Amino acid sequence: MKKKIVPRPWFFPRPVVLVTTRDDSGKDNIITISWAGVASTTPPMVTVSLRKSRHSHGTISATHEFVVNLPTSKQIHVVEMCGTTSGRDSDKFAALGLGKLPPAVVAAPLIAECPINLECQVRHILPLGSHDLFVAEIVKVHAQHGVLREDGEINDNALDCLAWGSEEFLKVIRPRKQARVPRFL
Repeated sequence: MKKKIVPRPWFFPRPVVLVTTRDDSGKDNIITISWAGVASTTPPMVTVSLRKSRHSHGTISATHEFVVNLPTSKQIHVVEMCGTTSGRDSDKFAALGLGKLPPAVVAAPLIAECPINLECQVRHILPLGSHDLFVAEIVKVHAQHGVLREDGEINDNALDCLAWGSEEFLKVIRPRKQARVPRFL
């Protein structure tokens, strides 16, 4: 028999991403988000969910753009700091010694040390209660050469991604032998 528990978003593991923003005065920020996901293939769209009280919420609401940067397990200290320190009073790029790369379409910088960066433009903002859901179109993708296959697609086996469990970071581990699964997408 199963026990009934309090309704909450018990959805694990969740991807961990670093979202960069640039406000109207040119100040850059990084926020760690684990409430993010894929929304659409065509056009390519992602979602991020943010509390209204977060500094980055105001910036994204005003500029309608951001960059999703995919960190590696070696960047846990970056992910933790960017998730526990507000950008209102600090420069997280400088504090962490992170490099900025110029974007192609949006204003927010790419994090140089992250292997994949997705430039995004917000298409919809859905108020949901404690959080707003930002639905954004991916308008440009940047990938380090080491994570690309010969055909130019992302080699997910070359990535060393992080996920969030209920109370801690999880490293995504690949099985030694992968079962052949039909591709439905």
